[in-house]
Amino acid sequence: MNNSSNRSCLTIILAAGEGTRMRSNLPKVLHPVAGLPMVNHVMQAASEAGGTALAVVVGNQAALVGEAVAAQDNQAQIFEQKERLGTAHAVLAARDAIEKSYDDVLILYGDVPLTKAQTLIELRGMLGDGVDVAVLGFRTENPTGYGRLLEEDGNLVAIREHKDASEEERKVEFCNGGIMAFSGKLALELLDGISNENANNEFYLTDMVEIARAKGLNVKAMEADVEEIIGVNNRVELAQVESLWQNRKREALMLAGVSMSAPQTVFFHHDTQIESDVTIEPNVIFGPQVVVKAGAVLRAFSHLEGADVGKDVVIGPYARLRPGAELHEGSKVGNFCEVKKAVIEKGAKVNHLTYIGDARVGAGANIGAGTITCNYDGMNKHFTDIGKNAFIGSNSSLVAPVKIGDGAYVASGSVITEEVPDDAMGIGRGRQSVKKDYGSQIRARNAALKAAGQKK
Repeated sequence: MNNSSNRSCLTIILAAGEGTRMRSNLPKVLHPVAGLPMVNHVMQAASEAGGTALAVVVGNQAALVGEAVAAQDNQAQIFEQKERLGTAHAVLAARDAIEKSYDDVLILYGDVPLTKAQTLIELRGMLGDGVDVAVLGFRTENPTGYGRLLEEDGNLVAIREHKDASEEERKVEFCNGGIMAFSGKLALELLDGISNENANNEFYLTDMVEIARAKGLNVKAMEADVEEIIGVNNRVELAQVESLWQNRKREALMLAGVSMSAPQTVFFHHDTQIESDVTIEPNVIFGPQVVVKAGAVLRAFSHLEGADVGKDVVIGPYARLRPGAELHEGSKVGNFCEVKKAVIEKGAKVNHLTYIGDARVGAGANIGAGTITCNYDGMNKHFTDIGKNAFIGSNSSLVAPVKIGDGAYVASGSVITEEVPDDAMGIGRGRQSVKKDYGSQIRARNAALKAAGQKK
């Protein structure tokens, strides 16, 4: 197969659909899969497939879609389809880009986010081998409603819509996936040859096949897995695509050396990075920008977002890591703990029922259960610095800004508002007193009050 990387390629992504069945104010192509808008998934696949230039055809809320496109590729050209007159009409909205005569033109759809880059490379490779028009198809045992790819002697001769197909043609299980690649030098000639002489008075890209055949050009179809060309039209289909993406990610990570005992309960973000020999227990959720290093253990029901988890770290169960959490090698964040914008240094332990925010916890330090860094005064955030090998007793409140020195102790139940020097102990609590016989007196009083209340 001819190497597609040696050929220039214009990718045109059609993203002008109204998406009314989504019942949303958000343009359909901006609905996320694994936290990334569908159109950006398509852009990523196009880039990985060696696309030279990108054109995106927009319609509904064009400015919003354009912003999402530019955020990923500020060189992408945006074209607006002001009227909805069919897929070929949408492609021709990018005429100015097509006129630059790229070797290949690749047509993708902004609501079809699961197409793999390798599949697109292979489709483009067909053009490099002398095919003029290449169509991506799929096989299904239930082809009702899909356009059929009709072949003779290995050549694609027509794409027949279901309603127009004969009884014999409807038995064909090879269906049109919509994605197409064709010669850039022939692009405008073929596109301009498409007419709207049909019941809907629209210009259909699928007509290109018969036009190319009539010109004696080489037209072929390539088969892809059905999940690669699933389009999204409503929220049900969006959830199905999300499930397929998650399954793909889980499988890839497990094959790369990540252990998951219940993979169907673990959910990843599109940018999640996890090294080998990481163990992920059930019901762990990843938000954006999470990196997990080798040997880490993520226990059940933990939620991570914007966190950097170092080598051999243990978190959870029921831990929450928020943006800016940085856990160094061998540290631990235990059950029902929350860490936000804080560094937990090597070997430090934050074991139970604790909030650490806007802070540094030094290497080897131990944070007792119920400890809180009081980092917010109602207007500003303040920093808490806890030194290496410090010991913070249970149920302590560290009122920032404050520093706890290396090797220092904080007595349990303390409210610390001033610096505790290295190797010192800080105590900030009322002195205990014991009142003999008060327990029995209180019980007697409470019983009398209860009895009086029942008589009313």
